[in-house]
Amino acid sequence: MLHRVGPARTAEFQPNGHLEITPEFLRQAVERIRANGYEIISLDKAVDLLKSGYGHHRYAVLTFDDGYRDNLEIAYPILKEMDAPFTVFVATGLVERQSEIWWVALERIIAENDEIAFSRTVAPDAIPCRSTAEKYACFEKLADYLTLEMGELDQRKVIRALAEDYGLDLAALADELMMSWDEVRRLSSDPLVTIGAHTHDHFAMARLESCAARKDVLRGMELLERELGRRPKHFAYPYGKSHAVSLRDANLLRDIGFASSVTTMPGVLQSVNARDPMMLPRVSLNGLFQDPAVVDQYLTGAPFALYRMARWATSGFGVRAGVSRLFPSTR
Repeated sequence: MLHRVGPARTAEFQPNGHLEITPEFLRQAVERIRANGYEIISLDKAVDLLKSGYGHHRYAVLTFDDGYRDNLEIAYPILKEMDAPFTVFVATGLVERQSEIWWVALERIIAENDEIAFSRTVAPDAIPCRSTAEKYACFEKLADYLTLEMGELDQRKVIRALAEDYGLDLAALADELMMSWDEVRRLSSDPLVTIGAHTHDHFAMARLESCAARKDVLRGMELLERELGRRPKHFAYPYGKSHAVSLRDANLLRDIGFASSVTTMPGVLQSVNARDPMMLPRVSLNGLFQDPAVVDQYLTGAPFALYRMARWATSGFGVRAGVSRLFPSTR
């Protein structure tokens, strides 16, 4: 799983730094994946292999979320040169400049101000953000509130209000960072590239009513089909974490007809995923850990086994009883 690819930034405050890797690390990651005996293949082929049992075939799929312009301008030339197939999951509302890249907007607003006046339900006074540490604390506080406490529609209202108050042009931000339809078409014209769906408005599906979640998925899918001439077969859940994805959403996507859907839950593919390709895990190429040795560790699957074990332990060793309260929550 990747998002953005570009030159390393020097700013001390980079709360979205985990979403950005350098072109050099992208190249190194592809080299390490192949050096470990993995073939990089298309998502179509991967799902076919997964359903057929895949035997001892080692394979990996490269996926990019959201539809950033650097996927075309920076990542694509590298992956084209290396003959590495990849998938870009496009949130059509960002391409249409109708939705908000709120996480980047929040970063820029905090970066350029010494305090943020927000809702009294979050902070009775303006939140200080003069120092780098204060800026990170401010971002974490507001991002948690926007993604966990506030509804998805209200979240966007707040972001639009903040952007207006602090002079940030949200449409211009999308113009700066996201592909246009012409650019998506250029990318999709290469057989090396698969374009997948990522909803229209980039809402956390599990936080929407079922009809609203379905509407957002269908709108994104239909726009991609209209603009590219073919219906997307694969889907990525926005955010993709446990608070943003539910089994209801997996069933919704299955009913619509997607062949697979991917989460951001960490892990490598296992035989259990063959039974239901609608909740596939992914390995994040995290901008905070741009080290080829980390890629080697990820490919073993060991870090994710430890992660699952830790979550299992902290939930009470899988026992849903009073004893589970003896173990601290990971939330």
